Amino acid sequence: MNEIIQFAQAHLALSSAWLVVAIVLAITQFRQMAAAPKSVNTQMLTNMVNRENGVVIDIRPQADFNKGHIHGAINIPQSKVKDKLADLEKYKNTPIIMVCANGISVIGACNILKKSGIEQVFKLTGGMNSWVGDNLPVVK
Repeated sequence: MNEIIQFAQAHLALSSAWLVVAIVLAITQFRQMAAAPKSVNTQMLTNMVNRENGVVIDIRPQADFNKGHIHGAINIPQSKVKDKLADLEKYKNTPIIMVCANGISVIGACNILKKSGIEQVFKLTGGMNSWVGDNLPVVK
């Protein structure tokens, strides 16, 4: 520990720069974690739909949606989420679970819904890949 203190004292500019970079990275990480939608797994999604009348929004393109989707899911392609906000207002007080192919590209759509005032927005971890991987039913 003494060596670290001696190094920091001998190289004050370098140590200060490192400290500033570490603080900026930490702040950025905390902001991303705070803004990110809450993740749910396939079991939690099923419980939300069955017990809380949750709504599944599938943001994949229409062609992928037609190949197989979660029963009762509403298809709103990612490029049209902003245009369909008025249609989603009726689900404002129910959980909305956003689904994409892999659980990554859905984050932007979740943030759009949150900014519009919809509080209960979730994303399916792993997207449709996890749903199919868990051998859960799909509708074509």
